[in-house]
Formats: sequence, structure tokens, C-alpha cells
Amino acid sequence: MTKTYTAFTTLRGKDPAEALGEALEDLDPAPMGVGVFEIEDDSGIWEIGGYFLAPPDEIGLALLSAAYNANPFVISEVPDTDWVDKVRRELTPVEAGRFFVYGSHDADKVPAGSEPLLIEAAMAFGTGHHGTTQGCLMALDRLANQGFVGRNVADVGCGTAVLAMAAARIWADPVIASDIDPVAVDVAEANCEANGLAGKVTCVEAAGFDHPELHARAPYDLVFANILKAPLIDLAPSMAMHLAPGGYAILSGLLTRQADEVIEAYARVGNNLVQKDVIGDWVTLTLQRTA
Repeated sequence: MTKTYTAFTTLRGKDPAEALGEALEDLDPAPMGVGVFEIEDDSGIWEIGGYFLAPPDEIGLALLSAAYNANPFVISEVPDTDWVDKVRRELTPVEAGRFFVYGSHDADKVPAGSEPLLIEAAMAFGTGHHGTTQGCLMALDRLANQGFVGRNVADVGCGTAVLAMAAARIWADPVIASDIDPVAVDVAEANCEANGLAGKVTCVEAAGFDHPELHARAPYDLVFANILKAPLIDLAPSMAMHLAPGGYAILSGLLTRQADEVIEAYARVGNNLVQKDVIGDWVTLTLQRTA
């Protein structure tokens, strides 16, 4: 049985956090993976973590935390668990309007007349069960119920591509999905194949709209972006350039207290709030481009 270990710390500021993450990669024994993430609570605190196949060097970690003015690393032994199987057993299907997101173990629960979206539990990129994804699906369902038909749809930061697939399921025209992570793109393509949508959803690797095919297909009448507050705000000017007049943007990945800042950033470039949906601590925004 292989044991794995984690070592986590926090510090303030993006630049020192990224520098510490790079330094952590040089530790001996080296971690098998390093993550650097901003804690999305507007505190400016970043989390840096390493995953190890052998007990990490505690002295080396202490020296690194001192050198970068970070909190002491917290080291833990990870229980030997099949996380995918655990998630598969504990997740229940999600209904969002006409959409039904499920794993293959719940295939017998798909309601008649629903739009089923098969998303298997995986080690990354979500399962479609998060409140932000559910909010986006509800917003999509509402637009469709109001008579809107998406003829040119993009899913930016697609992860599993569940939103792209939902649009492709109900409308005739092809959809494009993008993600900055090449592994996420592979996951998205596999999900499209599993849902019989490989010919209707094109998956590309891109940061935001930065891809020739994304540029070529613009302007869009609907864009999903279920990411995080900071990249959503950074995306606002590009969204304005790529969204057709009268077109919609469905944004999420936001805590409720972060919504106003994003709404203001998009209003400044002509994308105005139409609807705000709150699920627990999370909010989904539906915006419309000024005609």
C-alpha cells in the first residue's frame, strides 16, 4: 500500500506564493505535484501545497516557510482511499430545470423527458454538482424557456464541459468549449464523447478567448464562464469584444459577496445584469450585452 503525504501553508500575495511554489518543487524528496491557489474570500491569502510519495523534509519545509515569510507547513499523511469511488458513491444526481446531471451508477434514475448529462466522478474539474454549475444550468434553462435560442455558444473555462454539452443538447448549432488546462480539455472531450456530443462540441486549449477558433466564431450570442472572481473581472473587456449586441453571458464561480464587484466590472463595458441566482453561498449572474 503506497502512502502519500501533503504539506500545506499560506501566505499573503500572489508573487511570493508563486515563488514559494516554485521553490517547493526543488525540495528533496521532490513533491509529485504542487498547487498554488488564491483563497477566494478577498483576504489576499494564498495557499501553497505539495503532494509527496515519501515523507517530506520537515527541516527543508521549515526553512522555506521562514524564507518566504509563510506560515509553518502543516504535514499530513493521506489515508489510502479510492477518492473517485468515494465521490461516486456519495454524489447524488442534480436536477436543474430540464437538465439532469448524473453518474453512470445512477443511470436508472434519469427522469423521462429530462435532458441527461452523464458526468463521471473524476479526480479534477468537477462533476456538475457544485452550486455554481447548477446555477448556470438553471440560468440556461430559464433563457431557453423564455424563447432564446443559442446559435453561437461558447463555454470559457469549461472544465468538464457540462455547460457546453447542455447547450448542445437543446440547440441545433455547434458549441465551442475552452479551458486553460490541457488535461481539462481531454476530460471535456471524453465527456462529450460519452454523451454522444463529440460532433457538436469543439474543445480547445485556451486562456479566455485567446484561440484562433474562438476569435473566428465570434461574436457569440451566449457565453458561459464558470471560473473565479479575479479571472472573471480580467475577462470582462474580452467578453465585451466577443459578445454580440443583445447577447448573454452567464457567469459563476462566485461567492455572493463577490457579485457586486463583478457586476460593476461588466457594466463598465456594456454587459448589464439581467438576473442573479443564489444557491447557498454561491451566485450565478446572467448579463446581457447592450444592443
